[in-house]
Amino acid sequence: MKIMIPTWVGGDLVAVEKLEAHQKGLRHKAVSVFVMHGNEVLIQRRAMCKYHTPGLWANTCCTHPHWGEDPEDCAHRRLDEELGISGLKLRARDQLEYRADVGGGLIEHEVVDVFTAQVSERISVLPNPLEVMEVDWVDLDDLARLARKEQSKYTPWLKIYLSEHANQIFA
Repeated sequence: MKIMIPTWVGGDLVAVEKLEAHQKGLRHKAVSVFVMHGNEVLIQRRAMCKYHTPGLWANTCCTHPHWGEDPEDCAHRRLDEELGISGLKLRARDQLEYRADVGGGLIEHEVVDVFTAQVSERISVLPNPLEVMEVDWVDLDDLARLARKEQSKYTPWLKIYLSEHANQIFA
C-alpha cells in the first residue's frame, strides 16, 4: 500500500508517495513527539524492518501525516500505532525544518510539527514490533551526550533536534 504524504512540489503542497519523497529529497510534512517524565525522555529503537535507519534510536515517535490530517491528530494516531500510548495531553512546541541523509540514497527534508507530553510517571508501552524493537527512558542531558559520543546509534533527526533545537523543544 502506498502512503501519500503532504509534500511541496514547485511551491504547491501535493500528495506524494512517501518513498518517492525520500528518494528525491522533497520537502514534506512530518510530526515528532517527545514523551517526558521530568527530565527523562522516552526513546524508541526503530525496528529492523524499517526501510531507513533500522535499529537506530529515535525520539518517542516520529511520522508523516496523511494527506489532510491535522498534525496533532497524527501525533496521537502514531503514538497509539507505534507504542500503544493513548490519552496524552500533547503540547505543540514548534515547527522545525531540517534536511538529513538517512542512508540508502534517501533524504529526509522535513517540516516538522514537534509535540511534547509530560507524564507523572513512567508509562508502560506496547511497542508494535513492525515499528519499534526497544524502548528506554533516558535523562535528556545523558541522551544529548550519548548522541554526540555514539552518533552511529541515533537517527539523524534526533541528533539534529538535540544539537540544534533543544531550547525550542524542551524549554
